[in-house]
Amino acid sequence: MSQFPQSLRAWNTPAFQTVLKQEIEQLDAGYLPLQRGLSSSSYVTDRPFQAMIISVNEEAGLIRAKAGIFYTGIIAGCSCADDPTPIDEQTEYCVIRFDIDSTTAEATVTLLEE
Repeated sequence: MSQFPQSLRAWNTPAFQTVLKQEIEQLDAGYLPLQRGLSSSSYVTDRPFQAMIISVNEEAGLIRAKAGIFYTGIIAGCSCADDPTPIDEQTEYCVIRFDIDSTTAEATVTLLEE
């Protein structure tokens, strides 16, 4: 479980979305369900991803944020010397919900079907 302490401190301020975006983009990509969010490739690359905050609201002790994540994936061939398949990066996009506990700043992450 990741924590978003800076976002929690910035909650209800004009800086909140900027701070949240920065904290999301600092996460290890392995923490996010990017592999399950692939739509046109088969493996997530290790290139940095970008977040776009779509919506934020508060309910039942949670700060619930929905973010679009832009990242890259590849269609992997067999990696044989004579494999004609070029390694071609594809831009991928998925929507993830971050439920941030408004007391502890711990967050759970859910891939949304959007």
